[in-house]
Amino acid sequence: MTAVVPPPRTAALMPVRQLTRQEDGEELRALLWSAGPGWRMISSAVLGGGVGERAWVLNAQVAHGYRRTDPARHLARMADAAGARGSGVGLMTAADVSGFAQVHDGGVEAVATAGVTVRGWAASPAEGTPVPAKPGTINVIAAVPVALSDAALVNAVATATEAKVQALLEAGYDCSGTPTDAVCVAARAPRPTDEVHTFAGPRSLWGARLARAVHGAVREALPLP
Repeated sequence: MTAVVPPPRTAALMPVRQLTRQEDGEELRALLWSAGPGWRMISSAVLGGGVGERAWVLNAQVAHGYRRTDPARHLARMADAAGARGSGVGLMTAADVSGFAQVHDGGVEAVATAGVTVRGWAASPAEGTPVPAKPGTINVIAAVPVALSDAALVNAVATATEAKVQALLEAGYDCSGTPTDAVCVAARAPRPTDEVHTFAGPRSLWGARLARAVHGAVREALPLP
């Protein structure tokens, strides 16, 4: 996997590298945030999901009709080829991630990629509906420059999701997301003298900033309906 020219967009907290690779005769892209040590992340991702210390986040484009049965291993190999080391988070999407959006608000940063070909409402009357073969995925990655408790990390995921849905509705989409959306929120690993924030709802200080950053990034990344 090689870096793309021109140089990547960067930010103070979450510099993102754009990568490209050849796979099965197709050029595919990825975004890599090499966060380094000192971060705790919560994620629904197939690789590195859950809560724990993580050193990088990879958001990789895969081919439509992706059929591999080892997505976690596939993502880990991509990250290793890009020079990522240690434990990390890996997300997938069929969308072209070079159209990503990055928004900052009060020290919080959010990156979003958005494919909405297959979308719908979270509460569907159909139970056990299989995931579509060609998913259009909205992936959200956000970084908060303070320490959050485990409960606040969960709260942050809810806040980011609410902001995503708000952006979808404002953009004219009649849906709450896609069946394969994923989210990753990173917060600083606490040091002995750090304050650990216990709330990240949309009216808390850091939750409000998170909501605005995610809302802005998703709005900017969404194609016109």
